[in-house]
Formats: sequence, structure tokens, C-alpha cells
Amino acid sequence: MKLAVVGGGSTYTPELADGLGRLREILPVDELVLVDPVLERLEPVGAVVRRILARYGHPARVVLTDDLDAGVEDADAVLFQLRVGGQEARAQDEAWPLDCGCVGQETTGAGGLAKALRTVPVVLDAAERVRRAAPNAWIVDFTNPVGIVTRALLDAGHRAVGLCNVAISFQRRFAAMLDVAPNRLRLDHVGLNHLTWERGLHVLDEHGKPGPDLLPTLLAEHGPAIAEDIELPVELLRAQGTVPSYYLRYFYAHDAVVSAQRHTTSRAQQVAAIERELLELYADPTLDTKPELLERRGGAYYSEAAVALVAALLGTGSGSGSGSASAAGFEESERVQVADVRNNGTLPFLPDDAVIEVPSRIDANGATPLPVAPLGPLHSGLIAHVAAYEELALDAALRGGRDRVVAALLAHPLIGQYDIAEALTDRLLAAGKEHLPWAR
Repeated sequence: MKLAVVGGGSTYTPELADGLGRLREILPVDELVLVDPVLERLEPVGAVVRRILARYGHPARVVLTDDLDAGVEDADAVLFQLRVGGQEARAQDEAWPLDCGCVGQETTGAGGLAKALRTVPVVLDAAERVRRAAPNAWIVDFTNPVGIVTRALLDAGHRAVGLCNVAISFQRRFAAMLDVAPNRLRLDHVGLNHLTWERGLHVLDEHGKPGPDLLPTLLAEHGPAIAEDIELPVELLRAQGTVPSYYLRYFYAHDAVVSAQRHTTSRAQQVAAIERELLELYADPTLDTKPELLERRGGAYYSEAAVALVAALLGTGSGSGSGSASAAGFEESERVQVADVRNNGTLPFLPDDAVIEVPSRIDANGATPLPVAPLGPLHSGLIAHVAAYEELALDAALRGGRDRVVAALLAHPLIGQYDIAEALTDRLLAAGKEHLPWAR
């Protein structure tokens, strides 16, 4: 089995190697190809990937290349983890929105739109090359903004599924709080990528059947700790009876976030410093485990989510990512994973071709969303609003044009004022000309 990673020079990649090593029986990869045009990053990352796999006794051949076409040829699955423009572009995305009183974030608001505009064309070009070189390969998109990028891939007819680590991170945290095995905990996770809520959680019995909802118990016993983790008031969680993702703080506490961002080191600057230190660690020829510092980089449990998803798509083993044997009747339930997929009527207030993030059944045919209990207006209204923005953002990314950028910003619930949208557009285009040929 051949697995290719486009953006393989990412400092995330040793996390993936660790997952492949631990979960070899789930996803028996024979060849791992890391594709990246930046060889000064690819080589130290590739070296530590080889050492990690060797430490686990994993026999996979690791190939490093800057040739995308050769790297993905005949692959069974291709992971996309791109960052067009690198951390320098991210730093700009987090800076200029603050000039207009808006949150500076790489996937939300104006910064998220800037990332989508420069990322979608590059991803679609890479996907077309995958289609030519490996027509039967599945594409797993971990590239942000995942919802918009995944919709672009699906609209272009690619065999693609979007993946985010928010759900699996909550699953692992909640499982530890409840003292249950993570692969037995099913989340009622619903929304759009980076706009989701946990509305319930259930422990599965030995037959894969869900037990009673334990979210009220979790909030009663661990509410303050969860609220502190996502930086929202515990009263909000208890009033809603949900756990919002961390990204909801940009909506529920926008002005406080903007104020804090103006007086603190940006996340882009923090990540850039972490990446420099990680690359120094990776250059150590004795390092054969993922360093603890990698946890501060983000992407927790990314490897387990990716291995589980690819394994389920290719039918190579249990989709749990747990590495443990399953009880009789439980394996089928493990084929359920939170993914970014076509709506297809799951949320009736959205178009069928919208991309949503919900528990889905994963198999050789792709990801099929499971039924979702009706949402009240508090959640459905915001989802519909952001989904409309995402549709306009994708249109702007595909066709370009200043007017389309303004329209997308006007549709975003964190912006919505014409003078601010105009000012943000000017700053976006000035900052992004290097990656936006139509804006030059």
C-alpha cells in the first residue's frame, strides 16, 4: 500500500509517522512518500520520520521528493496538508484584520477568506495531478479551511473526504474525564468545519449500541475545566447544554478576542517559533520519537484520525485508530468517524452540496453522513449564515474578482458591514498579491 503526503515537509508529519508506527495492523503501509517543494524542511522531517518508523519496527519505505506527479503515482491514498504562503502568509492573515476591528485568525473571518483564496487553486491543481497519476486514490484533505477546500474538491469530482482533529480531540479529552476507552465514546458532533458543537456523548456497549447521553454529567462535573480549555464561560456551555468548539469563541467573544489579540503575540508568531525549534530537534540524528513540543504545534490526534479514516476508506482493518481488538459486533460501529462531507439533506436548512462536519459512515464508497437530530435556531441560524459565506468564498477563490471578495466578507457574520468589508478587501488584496494572480 502506498500513502503519499502532499505537504510532507510539515512539522506535523512526525505525528503521522508515530500513528502509522503504532497502528500498523490497521493501515499496513508499504511505501510512504513525502512530497514537498521546500527541501530544507523536507529532509530533516523525512529523516525523523524514518527513525520513528524504524523504532516501531515498521518496514515501510520512506521516499522524499519535490516532484508531486512522481510522488503520488499509483498511490492508494493521498493526504493534503498544505500551507500556501507558509507561516509568513498566516502572520499577515492574523494581522491586517485587526486594523479594521476584526478578529485575526487563519480560518475564521477575513483571514480565513484570504487563506481560502490562495489555497483552493493550489489544492485543485494538485488534485488534478493526483487524478492523472493515481485515478483510484482517495484524497484526505487536512488543509484549512477544510470545509471550503473539501467542497472545492468534491465540486471538481474528486474522491475526497475532509478531516479535522477537533472531534477526535474532544473524544480523547472526554473519554479521559469519563474513564472510558476513547473508541467506545460516540460524539453528537454537528456543524461546519471550525463551527461545531458537541450536543451529546454516548458510550457504546459491546454490540456497538449507544447508551444514555452523558454530556449533562460531563458538564456538571467537568464544566469549568472544559470552559477554561475552550476559553468560553462555563455559564454559556451550561445554558446551551453543548460544548462549542474552540473556534466558537471568535463568534461568542469576538470583541474580547480582538482586544486580546492586539496586546499579545500572535498565534502565527508562536507557531513559527515552535516550528524553528522542532526543525532543530528533527535534525538530531538520535531523535526517534515525536517530541513533546509537537503537542504545542496543534493537530493533536491528527495521526489517529488520519489512519482511521484512510483504513476505513481502503478497508484494511478496524477504523477505530485505537490499536486494540474489537468486541464482537463492535467493529462496524468503529467505521463511524466525524468527517467533512456533502450535506445531502442531513441538515435540511442547507443546500445538498454544502459541506458539513458530522459523524459519517466510512467505507470504500467514501463518507456518508449519519442522520442528525434537528437543530434549534440558535445553532441552525449561525450554521446557515456561515455556510452562505463559504459558498461565496469558494466562488471568489475559483473566479477571483474584488467584488466577489467584498460579497463574501459582507456575508460573514463577523463582518457584514460594507465599509468594513471594503477596507478588509483592500488589505487582503494588498497582502495577498503574491498568491493571487488576478489581483496584481
